[in-house]
Amino acid sequence: MIHFSCETNELISAISVASRTVSQKSTIPALEGILVTAGTLLTLTGYNLETGISVSMDANVKEMGAAVFPAKLFGDIVRKLPGDTVTIQVDEGYRVKILSGISSFSIMASAADDYPALPDVEYDKAITIPQNVLKDMISGTIFSVSENQARPIQTGCKFEIDPECITVVAVDGYRLALRREKIDNPEGRTLSFVAPAPALREVEKILGDCDDDASFTLGTRHIMFKIGSATLVCRLLEGEFLDWRRVVPTDNPIRLAVNVREMTQSMERVSLIVSEKLKSPVRCTFGENVAAFRTSNSLGNAYDECKTAGNGNDMEIGFNCKYLLEALKAVPTENFMLELKTNLSPAVINPCEGNKFTYMVLPVRLKAE
Repeated sequence: MIHFSCETNELISAISVASRTVSQKSTIPALEGILVTAGTLLTLTGYNLETGISVSMDANVKEMGAAVFPAKLFGDIVRKLPGDTVTIQVDEGYRVKILSGISSFSIMASAADDYPALPDVEYDKAITIPQNVLKDMISGTIFSVSENQARPIQTGCKFEIDPECITVVAVDGYRLALRREKIDNPEGRTLSFVAPAPALREVEKILGDCDDDASFTLGTRHIMFKIGSATLVCRLLEGEFLDWRRVVPTDNPIRLAVNVREMTQSMERVSLIVSEKLKSPVRCTFGENVAAFRTSNSLGNAYDECKTAGNGNDMEIGFNCKYLLEALKAVPTENFMLELKTNLSPAVINPCEGNKFTYMVLPVRLKAE
């Protein structure tokens, strides 16, 4: 019914990618397994009804067919095999023989008929982008998605594509993260959609740090990402996403040039006495060519400072140090422009030149010292 052999390491890699979207517990038992399809290529699929991943690889297929393998057991066995190649046979009773080197295993699979088909997204007019660029855009925004299920639309990243560039935005009510990149969009397509964070985290793991192409295609209710031999399909989030253009202030009178590493290190030192239980805000004072940071709680107090270029008019403003640090660590340049208006207005982090990124963090109201 199925008979193929392939390289063990390639199969291990395919299993580890496909198993990321296998259902842990499902009313459809087949979804708790990996669908193995032996055709022109060997394809492994994991699906949890929200997100599905298919990975294709070369194999010497002697008999074509499909079956659902128990995901964890199959993965555990293949990872421990001693040989460089593995031969797998499935008979008509769905008994699976796995042979490699001196090792042999016999396990049970199940029929592929009960496995739901992945949503069909026509591979038409895909947007193409280098893998490392897409990976950078996801990692540079996804930390700002909301975890509040009461506003599901904000639990994903919004993608906006125009004829010249792609913009990815995430918001959670306390901060905003935006990345923008120029792309090759020969058809001048304009698209807008919100992809759920769990699926984007899987996309991020599959993407390489190379400039090989990745692509995505928008369907009616789904988005399909193609990355090398892997295909990920996920359901889009529906609803009204925050009008981020309206909430990011652009008329900030105070503009300070800051070194990312220096400010990050100062903030990290001050935040050492801040914990989950003692979430004291960091009190920031922006003077002439210097920014001072201090915080205090029952553990103690901390003070640090870093150089800036510009005059902050001694503005004192409080921040949740976790939110500010996550924004700083996502800045892809050595220096940035910190823009301020009042101590109750959001702080905006922009590039010194261009518009590649924007990070916005809302302040914390400070109590009188």
